[in-house]
Amino acid sequence: MAEKEKKKEEPEKKDGGKSKLIIIIAAVVLLLGVGGGAAYYFLVFKPHKIEQQKKKEEESKAASLIKPIPEEAKIGPMVEIKEFVVNIIGEEATHYVKASLTLELDKEAAVQEVGKRMPQIRDAILLLISNKTFTELQDTQGKNQVKAELKTKINSFLKTGSVNNIYLTDFVVQ
Repeated sequence: MAEKEKKKEEPEKKDGGKSKLIIIIAAVVLLLGVGGGAAYYFLVFKPHKIEQQKKKEEESKAASLIKPIPEEAKIGPMVEIKEFVVNIIGEEATHYVKASLTLELDKEAAVQEVGKRMPQIRDAILLLISNKTFTELQDTQGKNQVKAELKTKINSFLKTGSVNNIYLTDFVVQ
């Protein structure tokens, strides 16, 4: 009977050894899985996340530096008025003005109207400049006055839009 008891205890010990081995292997696999997951998180996922966060910060800094253009600062459509020569009032000798200008308009629709009214606009420019003297057109103040008068005159007959600004692209007084 003692032998039977020994035989019964031995298989139980072997089964107990197998279950301990399985538990150890499972614990090692679990530790490797946790270690691998931690390694992935710290070596791949977290740096990627930090990089994305830095990118967002840079974009927000860039966005804060770029301010929307106010309505007053936006440039409207442009229409070029080709070169023309005008006699001006001279006290002693005959003087001429050779000029080209560009009109800045407020709306795209006004471009077509300016194209249709170009003879009217050129006539207004020629008449206005021909009534100026040589001394009036030599300084900056005189040129700015001519621009303001031209803007008012041209806007008086435009219906679909208006002139925001006039740029002198060529202006020679001789």
